[in-house]
Amino acid sequence: MADAIAPPSLDIDPYSTDVLLDPYPFHETLRDAGPVAHVAAHDVYAVGRYDEAVAVFTDHRRFSTTGGIGLADARKPGASFRPLNALLEVDPPDHTALRSVVNKVLSPAAVRQWRVDMQRDAEALVDALLDRREVDAVTDMAEAYVFKVFVDAVGVRFDRDAILAIGDMSFNQSGPQNALYHRAMARAQPYLAWFEESQQRHNVAPGGIAEKFFLAEDAGEVQPGIASNLVRTFVRGGMDSTIAGLGSTLLHLASAHGQWDWLRANPQKVRAAFEEGTRMETPFQTTYRVTMCDTELGGIALEADRKIAIFIGAANRDPRRWPDPDRFDLRRQTVGHLAFGTGDHNCIGQMIARLEAECLLAALLARVRAIEPAGAPVWRPVNQMRTLDRLPLRLVPL
Repeated sequence: MADAIAPPSLDIDPYSTDVLLDPYPFHETLRDAGPVAHVAAHDVYAVGRYDEAVAVFTDHRRFSTTGGIGLADARKPGASFRPLNALLEVDPPDHTALRSVVNKVLSPAAVRQWRVDMQRDAEALVDALLDRREVDAVTDMAEAYVFKVFVDAVGVRFDRDAILAIGDMSFNQSGPQNALYHRAMARAQPYLAWFEESQQRHNVAPGGIAEKFFLAEDAGEVQPGIASNLVRTFVRGGMDSTIAGLGSTLLHLASAHGQWDWLRANPQKVRAAFEEGTRMETPFQTTYRVTMCDTELGGIALEADRKIAIFIGAANRDPRRWPDPDRFDLRRQTVGHLAFGTGDHNCIGQMIARLEAECLLAALLARVRAIEPAGAPVWRPVNQMRTLDRLPLRLVPL
């Protein structure tokens, strides 16, 4: 600590619309500034390099989730804050017991049982889309597929407009109260009561993930009221992120020269496409922790009781970790990428997301000779996410 220095300050607002639509110049500036920087616009620390991101993710004694994983600090008096997430915003050892229940519900064996249905639904969707040839890969493919198979697996009521509005609210809530936040809050307002009601026990389907959480509550494995909180976590976090990852993966498969042909020649590598797609365009771009003590990171002095942002998208393109990081390369070794987090709070639904992506991409590989751009992609500005609004593609059948 004696030799640690103050972090450099950056006069860039990472939540400006320009940065949200094209975050990579900011990410480079953040990484080049040092192991940790100070983002003056929001008075928070920020890390964009891979090693420091992993350190903040994994050291809960110094970097805690208990202040919330968004920009606002839930511990501060008068802070406008949603209820803390029972799974994501609590540290070990309290987190460990609840996570063990979730891991049991989502064991590899449990996830595998959905493969047949997911494969069938993916094949049916691709067959229908081939009749049209030109599609919007966001709404016609990624959304249509995830809204079918994920909802079936979780076993909850579904309303497309409501789910999209709730997701928009959730991921804009994680940032500042800017125009995006206020617009998203207004959009979600008509659906809040419906969403809360849809997560209650009498509205979940038998045999799904949601029912298993309620059964664990009945058995005393989790505290009363926690099951509905877990269902909300799944529904709010499990659809938008997978849709974003699938959209980005399809964008790069269509635009990166030779990559689709290579994947067709190596179909056993289908999961590599989703891993590389989510590394390149990380769906959850940013998450936060709180410094629990005066400490240092990478030789930078950090004060206690301060928010610190992990810019996951920046870490996933850190050239210190990834050779030629801005290139989409299916041959790349992606083990260790942070799109699903790492440590105790790694993504609880990552096995489902990977299975969804594998089934959809495999169905495309078996039926489509080429995926070609059919117009310019359009990104959607969201405070926390990197996600496409539209992706026109042309499907060339075999």
